[in-house]
Amino acid sequence: ETAVVGENVSILHGVTLGGTGTSKGDRHPKIGDGVVIGAGVTILGNIKVGKNSKIGAGSVVLEEIEEACTAVGIPAKVISRSPSETQPSLSMDQT
Repeated sequence: ETAVVGENVSILHGVTLGGTGTSKGDRHPKIGDGVVIGAGVTILGNIKVGKNSKIGAGSVVLEEIEEACTAVGIPAKVISRSPSETQPSLSMDQT
């Protein structure tokens, strides 16, 4: 009953990794390796954020984000895919 955060993840201030519903079982997000999560992001539910992805500041993630994607907005939508990028969290590349 808790969020799972991978290796080399950068989480900026004011981020919520929250569960949904009142049922028992897995209700929290899973964050892959190398992810950058911008300030004020909310990620809710038993969803996966794929490795090497970037979530823009203030976004609300309600659906799975595939590996090596950039997602922004309310609700968050994928705006680009960068399969060659590895661990944007290490360079703090938020673009």
